[in-house]
Amino acid sequence: MGRLLTIPARPNLERVKRERKSDQRYIDGQKVLVEAMKYLAKADPEQNRPAIELLSEHFRTRFRMSDSPLES
Repeated sequence: MGRLLTIPARPNLERVKRERKSDQRYIDGQKVLVEAMKYLAKADPEQNRPAIELLSEHFRTRFRMSDSPLES
């Protein structure tokens, strides 16, 4: 067996962190998803359960992880 040698990388202290800026479109998108879930839950909760779960899953995972209010 060979040896595994790990050399830690030194942090780059010159790197400037980006400031977070809120994007109103991102916030509005979250509000639209919440309103859609509320509407579906009031209309017919049992019949619309799959649609509510789909929106909820998008809201919790894809929307928050893959979308970003920061512009690249």
